[in-house]
Amino acid sequence: RNRGGKANNPPYLPPEAEDGNIEYKLKLVNPSQYRFEHLVTQMKWRLQEGRGEAVYQIGVEDNGLLVGLSEEEMRASLKTLRRMAEKVGADITILREREVDYDSDVPRKITEVLVRKVPDNQQFLDLRVAVLGNVDSGKSTLLGVLTQGELDNGRGRARLNLFRHLHEIQSGRTSSISFEILGFNSKGEVVNYSDSRTAEEICESSSKMITFIDLAGHHKYLKTTIFGLTSYCPDFAMLVVSANTGIAGTTREHLGLAMALKVPFFIVVSKVDLCSKATVERTVKQLERILKQPGCNKLPLLVNSDDDAVTAAQQFAQSPNITPIFTLSSVSGENLDLLKVFLNILPPLTNSKEQEELMQQLTEFQVDEIYTVPEVGTVVGGTLSSGICREGESLVVGPTDDGKFLQLKVCSIQRNRSACRVLRAGQAATLALGPFDRSLLRKGMVMVSPEMNPTICSVFEAEIVLLFHATTFRKGFQVTVHVGNVRQTAIVEKIHGKDKLRTGEKAVVRFRFIKHPEYLKIGAKLLFREGVTKGIGHVTDLQAITTEENGLEETLGPGHLTF
Repeated sequence: RNRGGKANNPPYLPPEAEDGNIEYKLKLVNPSQYRFEHLVTQMKWRLQEGRGEAVYQIGVEDNGLLVGLSEEEMRASLKTLRRMAEKVGADITILREREVDYDSDVPRKITEVLVRKVPDNQQFLDLRVAVLGNVDSGKSTLLGVLTQGELDNGRGRARLNLFRHLHEIQSGRTSSISFEILGFNSKGEVVNYSDSRTAEEICESSSKMITFIDLAGHHKYLKTTIFGLTSYCPDFAMLVVSANTGIAGTTREHLGLAMALKVPFFIVVSKVDLCSKATVERTVKQLERILKQPGCNKLPLLVNSDDDAVTAAQQFAQSPNITPIFTLSSVSGENLDLLKVFLNILPPLTNSKEQEELMQQLTEFQVDEIYTVPEVGTVVGGTLSSGICREGESLVVGPTDDGKFLQLKVCSIQRNRSACRVLRAGQAATLALGPFDRSLLRKGMVMVSPEMNPTICSVFEAEIVLLFHATTFRKGFQVTVHVGNVRQTAIVEKIHGKDKLRTGEKAVVRFRFIKHPEYLKIGAKLLFREGVTKGIGHVTDLQAITTEENGLEETLGPGHLTF
């Protein structure tokens, strides 16, 4: 018996993996209290693995066999799943149901469910998607439609909301890097500017935020594009190709860039309303041919239905050589929903392997908040950025205003308000420091293992790009610099090779903190702002002050240390 072509579904999924955020459950009918507690713990683990998202396949055995459940069992199982989700404070959304074909007379179904919970230490899950595409491929329009929630009039109305500079509005081309945000609430509904919300409101009401980094398409601005891809560390890239022009101009370069920087990408073929089916198919074939070339070695996956979109999002996250292809129109809105479904399910890619590498490094904890708790003493909250931290461990904290590190001991660790013996890289927690004097601490300090011999600096260099500014950015300009949890005013001491910077220009700049030295690392991402002026970049060089040199520096007076 073939129910509408369902028989071609393989009766197996790949076996369930221990790590990762996908859980197979055969059924969840009336579990005992003990079993329920176990299921909840397991759900917490899956959510943690997926940084706040997990996918449950109900009606599937652990080895991947698609068994399927009857209507009644499925109802009961979903009810249990809702109870589990309530217990951990998550929301669930049914992604899809499908029937399994066995020779039983009762139709049996499998349901795939997305469980989403915003981690306690974040307001929302954050995904960064770089947007690439040739000039006039329609990417600013597509972003306008996704983030503003209204379709385009075919003459570029949607993208006017995105342009920053007068010359962009006149020529209809993006030259700088702009950011657009698209939120999804915990039920998977789109939260965008359509109800005239502000960016802050979108952040507040979303549990998952996708930041689109709209990079310039014109070859004249290729430098800006490359910079955007390296400095923002996007999780994914979206390559927009216009159906009527196909692969043209900078498309190949952008494709090559995404490959070179190892950013997993997916492709959107836009403007399908302008041309015949045959033309669209020709463009898709052209793309598939390029993707399959030995240099790319990608597996194209054309998305035609919601079901495909769900599959694409999951497979894409698991194996980076799959490249989903969407064909859509920003004018008629055709297939736009498929892209939204895909973006909603896309899991963040920072996986356990990266975390394990971080755990092998020396301990480093970033201090974000400090409070005093009666009978416990001083408590600091923050994130362990590398290594492992155990109860009773001795660390040093600093730098103090005069650039020193002080010894302290971690008395106890709490995560999500419950005690925890070991803290691993990437986790947020509060550490109790006992009788340590609170006035010695400030936000932006780090606690590190003593053998790290931390380097601190007042003067550092960074490669930056100016996103936009009102006044001229030149020597003597003061900006607020953010690097991780460090935030301090710094003065521009020198711009290498230039007198001043204009919007979109890139340069190596030397900064000096005006108050006290800070702990920085080479390669750390930085953001600076002052009024309308904004810029981003990364630290390229530090003028290190080691603790021994402190005395020396005071006698010489600052500014005598040569590079």
